[in-house]
Amino acid sequence: MGRKLYVGNLPYTTTEDELRDLFSQAGAVDTVNVVRDNATGRARGFAFVEMATDADAQKAIEQFNEQPMGGRNLAVNEARPKPQFGGGGGGYGGGAGGGGNRRREPRW
Repeated sequence: MGRKLYVGNLPYTTTEDELRDLFSQAGAVDTVNVVRDNATGRARGFAFVEMATDADAQKAIEQFNEQPMGGRNLAVNEARPKPQFGGGGGGYGGGAGGGGNRRREPRW
């Protein structure tokens, strides 16, 4: 069990201070990060809360998962690592691909 929690289905008006106050009922809170849209600054409806201990994180899940907040039921669970992309071949992304008009000499 990790200490970092995913908190989903948040009202868009939720602030870091509100989440810190709420989750401190389950134990010591290290960090709170409400994820916001880069262009508008508006909350995207989810956040990450890092608790001080694994036990505090487990208690927070048990206490707040499916609990109502601002007319919505929270989804609280252990945060999963961000998927790692790349590595394999065959993708369409970036790189120094063909330029189209480049003349290539045949390889013999």
